Amino acid sequence: MSDLFRDRSQSSGGRRSTEPHHAEPYHAEPQSDGPQYDDEHSAAEGYWHDNAEDALYTGHSDYEHYEEYGQHESSEPVAPEVLVLPSRRTSRVSKRVRKRRRSLAFLVVLVLFGAVVYFAVQAVKPMLGGFTVPDYPGPGTGTVQILIQPGANGRTVASELKSSDVVASEQAFLDALKAADGSGSLQPGEFQMKSQMKASDAVAILLASSDEKVHYAAVAQNLRINEVLAVLAKSTGIPEGEFTALSKEPKLFGLPAQALNLEGYLAPGEYRFSIDLNAQEILAQMVENTKKELTETGVTDPDEQFRVLTIASIIEFEGTPDNYALISGAIENRLNNPDGETGGRIESDATVTYGLGTKSYHFTAAQKADKSNPYNTYANPGLPIGPIGSPGAKAIVAAAHPKANPYYFWVTVNLKTGETLFAKTYAEHQANVAKFSAWCAANEGECNQ
Repeated sequence: MSDLFRDRSQSSGGRRSTEPHHAEPYHAEPQSDGPQYDDEHSAAEGYWHDNAEDALYTGHSDYEHYEEYGQHESSEPVAPEVLVLPSRRTSRVSKRVRKRRRSLAFLVVLVLFGAVVYFAVQAVKPMLGGFTVPDYPGPGTGTVQILIQPGANGRTVASELKSSDVVASEQAFLDALKAADGSGSLQPGEFQMKSQMKASDAVAILLASSDEKVHYAAVAQNLRINEVLAVLAKSTGIPEGEFTALSKEPKLFGLPAQALNLEGYLAPGEYRFSIDLNAQEILAQMVENTKKELTETGVTDPDEQFRVLTIASIIEFEGTPDNYALISGAIENRLNNPDGETGGRIESDATVTYGLGTKSYHFTAAQKADKSNPYNTYANPGLPIGPIGSPGAKAIVAAAHPKANPYYFWVTVNLKTGETLFAKTYAEHQANVAKFSAWCAANEGECNQ
């Protein structure tokens, strides 16, 4: 410790002592050119950290101590003390700390203010007409089919209903769904609704069957019977073997004698089967849906229903909904003209591969000429021995009501768009086939399935 700081310490100790004060004669220390330290800066800064901070926060400075000491009755001169100021580094640190504290305080105030404003708006919203959530008065008009996908939540359903103009706003539906406590009760499937419904009415339709526990099954179009049965088994938990055994007993379901199994009669669609139903009851429900579709189309005779289903199943594999009716008319032209160029043969690749048990349209010339394949419509004239899949409603309508036309040939020349070209003669058809081959060459890999 330097003499300068030792004097300070001694003077402070003398003032706080309870013993009588005896002043010592003052002897001025010889002055040097500067403090006697190896490192002047660190010595002064060390003093500031040890002593100056107390002075700043307690309000008691060393200078005040000197003043108080000077009031003692003593004739001896008192050495003045040196006040060491804080370093620039410490000052900058203190400023940064204070700045951070002010920023944090401002952020806290801002968050609190935002929370107050939000809750205030929520409190007065019902009293302000401008905040009313748009909602139709109902009951609505027309018919709108809404498909709820598996896993859909309230917000995605609300978006679908709003885009279809079933409800006036997504929020109106979400509010009604919350009021009905049905957020977790939405079931997938197809629902018949109306345009411009009251949101609460829309919720009521979607939740109408939610209290009943069901098995959900989505049966797509163009599936073969083994694929349909696999979907049913997976959806219901019933062994696939039970469905398979029953499907080979068409008489149990009132089908005509020529029906070998339930192929073609298991109508595609979205199903919600009660968990109490067994395998036979589930299959019976699907068969009845198909019979109902045929009856509504105007086909009531069981034998004619079987024929229509067979043609409809071929149409679905041969074209798109836009040209179903034209293809149906061309098929009828072939069937009704056994002496024509086609010899009464339908010549559908889809029928050949069904008989082969494959799904690739690549088969050999021998397979194409194989008459033992009862589904081979290249080798055998007329219809195959039964449907080759489960047709949907549009294909059934087209098969029941074919569009009259002069065509005997057709070929899809663009597998991406479904563009199909029709021809009256085989020569014209060959020109269309060349266009298809050119498309395949320009779209490598698209025609290899």
